[in-house]
Amino acid sequence: MPDPDPTMTAVDAVLPAHVAVIMDGNGRWAETRGQPRAAGHREGLGATREAVRFFGERGVRALTLFAFSSENWRRPREEVEALFDLFVSAIEGELPELLERGVCLRFIGERARFPDELQQRMGEAERRTAENGGLELVIALGYGGRWDMQQAALRWARAQGDEARADDEAGLARYLSTAGLPDVDLLIRTGGEQRISNFLLWQAAYAELLFVDTLWPDMTTDDFERALQWYAGRQRRFGGVPGTQGEAVNA
Repeated sequence: MPDPDPTMTAVDAVLPAHVAVIMDGNGRWAETRGQPRAAGHREGLGATREAVRFFGERGVRALTLFAFSSENWRRPREEVEALFDLFVSAIEGELPELLERGVCLRFIGERARFPDELQQRMGEAERRTAENGGLELVIALGYGGRWDMQQAALRWARAQGDEARADDEAGLARYLSTAGLPDVDLLIRTGGEQRISNFLLWQAAYAELLFVDTLWPDMTTDDFERALQWYAGRQRRFGGVPGTQGEAVNA
């Protein structure tokens, strides 16, 4: 066995494989400055870019970002349409750097409701990054955790027929939107709210939940580093108790 890397920190030793983020607070960031909510979403793109760079460089395997929920369709039409325009321009603008960094991009959610141009950009970005071996970046658009489990159950039942077993969790998981990715280890929500809002309900069953007051546009790499430090100090039991088989301990 090789000697331990002297530069490795305790945080590196217990790095989460899959980080998920509910990027909350864009609208409030804009409103406190007397700006339209769309301005907050544009400002939040900078924090998104920093998150992708940070977690990719730190060696996290997957990063899932909650960009637009199935419930967000209820928002004012003007805000929703502004978000669509932002998504299109963001995909176009960020794709060169994602390719350079070796990021593999995936979109999850009910994309059929989105404008054709956005759907085309999503598909093109997925195709162009499909062979990349770096960070797996998952953008949840039109996504809801209940929808994800429902569509997975239906697809699983159709595929398995009479062979489907109620105790076959792994079988069902293969039909979730995030199939092939590890379960979420760390889920971060910004903006001060303390709920997961129908996000990755199956995948985050044993995730460590970190709620921070900082609005998403104000998040920095220092905040992301503190999140990893907080995670490194958690004791993950997965239903067990300290000292028993099956316990996973971070500290």
